[in-house]
Parts: sequence; structure tokens; C-alpha cells
Amino acid sequence: MKILLILIISVFSVFAQNNLHFEDYFLDETLRIDYYHIGDSKSEMITIDKLFRYGSWAGRLVHLVDKLNNGKYYVKIYDAASGKLIYSKGFDTLFGEYASSDDGVNGITKSFHESAIIPFPKNKIIFSLEKRDINQVLNEIFRTEIDPTSIFIIKDKIIDATVEILKPVLNGDPHKKVDIAILAEGYSKDEKVKFEKDLNRFIEYFFEQEPYKSQKSDFNIYGIFKPSEQSGTDLPGADIFVNTVLSTTFWTLGSERYLMTEDNKSMRDLASFVPYDAIYIQVNHPRYGGGGIYNQYCTYTTDNQFAKYLFTHEFGHSFTGLADEYYTSDVAYNDLFKPTVEPVEPNITALLDPNNVKWKKYLSNGIEIPTPWEKEEFDRFSYEWLKERNRLNSYIAELKRNRAPEEQIKTAEEEYAIKDKKQSEKVDKYLMSSKYWNKVGAFEGAGYLPKGLYRPMLDCIMFSKGDKPFCKVCEEAIKEVIKSYTE
Repeated sequence: MKILLILIISVFSVFAQNNLHFEDYFLDETLRIDYYHIGDSKSEMITIDKLFRYGSWAGRLVHLVDKLNNGKYYVKIYDAASGKLIYSKGFDTLFGEYASSDDGVNGITKSFHESAIIPFPKNKIIFSLEKRDINQVLNEIFRTEIDPTSIFIIKDKIIDATVEILKPVLNGDPHKKVDIAILAEGYSKDEKVKFEKDLNRFIEYFFEQEPYKSQKSDFNIYGIFKPSEQSGTDLPGADIFVNTVLSTTFWTLGSERYLMTEDNKSMRDLASFVPYDAIYIQVNHPRYGGGGIYNQYCTYTTDNQFAKYLFTHEFGHSFTGLADEYYTSDVAYNDLFKPTVEPVEPNITALLDPNNVKWKKYLSNGIEIPTPWEKEEFDRFSYEWLKERNRLNSYIAELKRNRAPEEQIKTAEEEYAIKDKKQSEKVDKYLMSSKYWNKVGAFEGAGYLPKGLYRPMLDCIMFSKGDKPFCKVCEEAIKEVIKSYTE
């Protein structure tokens, strides 16, 4: 009887959540909740900064409770009077990555500015943040009541005469589309034309890729141009710093190719000029680099030979919450994934139950689990290239720090580009020669770990650089996220 009662309550709860009516709880406006996320690997705290009311709500009017079960954190909004869950969304944070970095592990406390974007509530709400524990169970780490009638909610419309809005892709009602804001970063006022050309080029890249190609009508894309005082972005390892709108920087968390910003407020202020579900930061720079954080934002540089790959790879992180499948490159964090715990990300697995792989319905007929592949040789030449890549990057950074002649720097950068391209072609050729090419199985090596984590296919945009498709599992995960915004 007790079990039956629990089942009835669970079914009723799911039914109630699926039958939420937007207009009962929300206005068609946006509430931005800014807060500080402070701590290290062992402790963290949240403190509210400011609240903003503006614009129309860009998100969905149905499926208000997020059922994708992805992200290390969840924002949950409860109706204060009834205690009913009326909105939720999973996400990741740069703080979460910092906590697993060397500084975070060594107890160095750091503060990050973050935002939760929700539809504007009609009545008092409970704003709650939850975090997954070591067993992936969500536990509340913060809650506070928010009164939508508070005189301290900022209602000033952000006005900036230097901002220009471009609308290259418009397919309809923001409530039923995926709305993407692409922000200009590191473009001077004389480079507006370059921003527009870059924007259109990357939109072409985006819709060359499945599943976006087949679902182009599900997207609205906006370009937001605000000139920076200087071109480019910071390169601390090369002692180069420039004044830009969003303060992006290479060497984020100590990783030379990780390009992010900690200026969340400037980013959100700029994005708020348009309705948005997702943010791209388009960085005007030739160096290879970028980054993506689930349901936060992603960055990419415009003028390197792997620009198309960067654009789609990083959006895979920020839009769908896909994990990196590679494992032969240096990263800034430690133990982000563990082989003893099943990751929530849809495209990697710890294979704790080989008979029930999370992508079981996509497995190739008769495939062996785990799936053997030619890993030893791949690892050998990949780690050899890692050493050479690090040597070349350090040499180039040293030349720039010492303000070496431009021609010498250019020669070193060209050598790196040629070798990087050859390595990419070698990886493609090697993987395509495998008898498991185009098979869906469980291939060891994923999530920055050579052992204990597995990816669905030999290759994918989330595994290696180059012009290639998403694997079957990643593609289906992307479709599910698009559906959550458009259905």
C-alpha cells in the first residue's frame, strides 16, 4: 500500500508539472537574477547581487520544468504560496571548473559572477540552486524568496548608442524557436564590416552541420555589434593585454587555448538587447581557442584554420551539454569526470552496466561492449604530438613576450599551423581505417581520461578537430534540446 501511494504521488507530481500553464505563474517578460558564486573545491556560497526586469521572455511557454537531467547545477523556481515547482533548468558554471583546478583544489577562494534568466513571476517565488553530489544526486545549496513587486528590482532599459543589432536569421516567434545571440568581441569600430562578414560566414558553417541543417527553421539568430577599444583578446602567456567589450582571455584557468570571460555582467547586458536562449561570443582573433559552458555561453575565434570546428564543437558544450570526448590534450581541471560515477552528459559513459549502455538503442548490431579499437597506436602518436604542440606554443608565447620581430613570430605560427593540420589529417585517416568506423559502440577514452570512460563512436566533433559530423548519439541529443525549445 505504501509503495502504491508513493507511485500515485509521483505520477500526480509529474502530471502537475507537465500541465503547468505559463500565464498562471509568469508574465511575458524576463527576470535576470545576478549572483556571486564563491568558493573552492571544498566549499561554496551564493550571494545575490542584483535583479533586473526587462524585455519579453525568449524561452518556452511549455515544458517549463527541465527533464533533460544534464548539468552539474539546477536552478529551480517554486511558487512561494504553494511550494509548487514552476520552472527549472540545468546548467554548468566556470566556478565548477575552477573548483577542480589546481588553485581550487589547493583552497584558493575565488568569486564568479553568474546569472539565472527566468520568466518574470506574477507572485512571490522561491529561487533555489541545487548541485550534484559525488553520486550525481541534486542537493539544494541556496534558496531565497524573491518578491516581484520589490522596489529594488532594476527596470532601467539598457541604452547604448554604440550597439547595433543584426538579424540574419529570423524564423518566427521567439517562444517557439531557439534564439541565439552572437556577440562581437575584440572588433574595433573600424571592423564592423569584418564582424558582419564573419557573422555570415559562421552562420553558413552552422547550417552546413546536421542536425541544424535540417532544422534551420527552428532558429532565430541575432548579431550584436558593440565596438571594442582595441582588436583581439588577451594573451597573458604572451604578455599581451587589450581593452575589449567582454574582457575575454586565453589561458583561462591556466590552459593556453581556453578562451573565456569572467565579465558575466557585461556579457548579459549586451545579450539583453535581443531575446536569447543561447549566447555565442565571436572573438576577432587568429589564434585557435574557445570554450563552452552548458546553458551559459560559448566562445570561438574567427580566423584560424579550424574555425568551423570550433564554432560547432563549443556550441555542443554550451547548448546541449555534450562532454569533450578527447583525452590526449592538456586541460585546466582535475577529475571533472570519474570512471566510478556515471556522467550525466549524454555522450560519455563510465560503462558501469555494460548491458544497459545509456545509448543502447543506437548500438550497431552485434557490437562488442566495450568495443575494442586500435587505441595503443593512436595514443602513441597523439601524445607525441601533444609534446610537440606544447613546445611550439611555449616558443611562440616566448617570442611574443620578448617582442621578437613579426616575421620570426609569423614563421613559428605557420610551422605550428602546418603541423597541427597534418596531425588532424593523420587522426582522420587512422580512425577511418578502423573496422569499427561508423559503428556505434563504447570506445574507451573520453572525458579527458584514457581509461575508464567511453564514447559512442570512434570519431565525432566532440572528439577530434576537423570538418566532420557529430556522432549519432550527439546528434540525437542536440535534437532533443532543440525540441525542448520548439515543441
